[in-house]
Amino acid sequence: MKKILLSLILCVLVSSVVLAARTGADEQHEVTDQPGGQPEDSGQPEVTGQPQDSGNPEGTIGVQQQTQNQGEDTQIEVQQQTQVKSGVLTVQGGKQVQVQVQSNEQTKLRSGSIEARTSMQMTQQQTENGTKLQVKLSNGMNAEIKVMPDVASERALERLRLKTCSAENNCTIELKEVKQGDQVKAAYEVQVKKQARFLGLFKIRMQVQAQVDAENGEVIRTRKPWWAFLASDSEE
Repeated sequence: MKKILLSLILCVLVSSVVLAARTGADEQHEVTDQPGGQPEDSGQPEVTGQPQDSGNPEGTIGVQQQTQNQGEDTQIEVQQQTQVKSGVLTVQGGKQVQVQVQSNEQTKLRSGSIEARTSMQMTQQQTENGTKLQVKLSNGMNAEIKVMPDVASERALERLRLKTCSAENNCTIELKEVKQGDQVKAAYEVQVKKQARFLGLFKIRMQVQAQVDAENGEVIRTRKPWWAFLASDSEE
């Protein structure tokens, strides 16, 4: 009986030793599959520290070149703006105007049969559409002269109910700076001696005037003597 019990104990011990040996071999095999305890791949790409491409450098150069070209165009345009000279100019719109620069710092503009004078500083600039005329204002800005004297005279006479602007009615046209509200602008001032009847009885000649915007041709204002309401005027 004792021999049988000892044999059973010995078998159990041998089985335990064999099982322990197998378990140790399996654990060593798993460690061998992952050498040095390296962590598994997380699936994220490597960061090399190289900066990413921020864009096309050629496109940047193109923008810089375009900006430089625009600056050169502006400089050329400023260089083309010069003091007005005597001669016949074709202004924008294809209309011809005769310019006469006088020694007393006066400049005359003639279009058709109508003449206007001015003491304002005037410049000319050649463009694709013709010569652009400008005058200097007291605020440092330039005003473009788009309306010529003949058109300004026509607009003023229509408002003043007159037919002609001539030496017979002492008609004069001056291009000058005028105020309209808080703004200053260039305008033609047309002055005429107009026939009228004071109190409907006595023939008189009263001074009337109209100012016409030199840029858009609008009549800015008209002026008559304070007693004009006592006089009856008729279209001449």
